[in-house]
Amino acid sequence: MHSKQEIISAFRNTSSALHDYIKTQSTDLFEISPGNKWSAGQHLDHMIRSVKPLNLAYRLPSFVLRIAFGKPNRQTRNYEALVERYKTKLSKGAVATGAFVPPLVKLSGKTKLLNEFTRQNNKLCNVLQKYNEANLDRYLLPHPLLGKITLREMMFFTVYHNEHHLQILKDRNNNV
Repeated sequence: MHSKQEIISAFRNTSSALHDYIKTQSTDLFEISPGNKWSAGQHLDHMIRSVKPLNLAYRLPSFVLRIAFGKPNRQTRNYEALVERYKTKLSKGAVATGAFVPPLVKLSGKTKLLNEFTRQNNKLCNVLQKYNEANLDRYLLPHPLLGKITLREMMFFTVYHNEHHLQILKDRNNNV
């Protein structure tokens, strides 16, 4: 996966898989936080909190991105290298902080959260369509764990982020 269209396709697939998995979660699995871990609802809320800032950032004029975050001083990493870098950070104890930490989520909010997840993800795909390939490697965004990464790398992360949280939920449910 490298091209904009491949990234969008992968993002749609992983978003859909996560959405569908969470949609099928029972009340207990949606609300309960086993062992002080996040509930499925909290994972969903976290994913929305992760994509919302991207929808704003990818809509900013390129000169704002350049002024705010500088320009890359290296080649864009490929998907595998970006994922490995993220996994290394996680293995050293990195966790979500601040605005990315979800509150408790009740079943009554499930439909609303699922709809918002879909809405935010569709917005991101739509704004990404407007970028040309070269600009995905010319501009940076800050990531709370990875530092400044290119727009393409941020989308690699976002694809993997969906996979990561889906796997956490599947592993949790297999151990219940």
